[in-house]
Amino acid sequence: QVQLVESGGGLVQAGGSLRLSCTVSGSTFNMFVFGWYRQAPGKQRELVATLNRDGSTNYVGTVQGRFTISRDNAANTVYLQMNSLKPEDTSVYYCNARSTWTNRDYWGRGTQVTVSS
Repeated sequence: QVQLVESGGGLVQAGGSLRLSCTVSGSTFNMFVFGWYRQAPGKQRELVATLNRDGSTNYVGTVQGRFTISRDNAANTVYLQMNSLKPEDTSVYYCNARSTWTNRDYWGRGTQVTVSS
């Protein structure tokens, strides 16, 4: 049973930083492509960043240059470092893992990030 557990959300002032963590259990860590999504109230869930197995990354334009997705294979953990946070970054952030063997998606329960102006 694959499980994803996020942590690291919270309340921060505009311009501040947070680091989100997503710890994966129940399967081989390096078989996944990872993504961080976010969903604000009344809005659709959007893809923020992806990390491929080869280490390449992609970001939505609104976070390019401010957010960094990375992984620690020894800790089975994926991170999202968020700098220069803006009020519009306020959302629930979800970790996603897509298996490259089965193409199945796995999700964490989400962690709230609130940025005050």
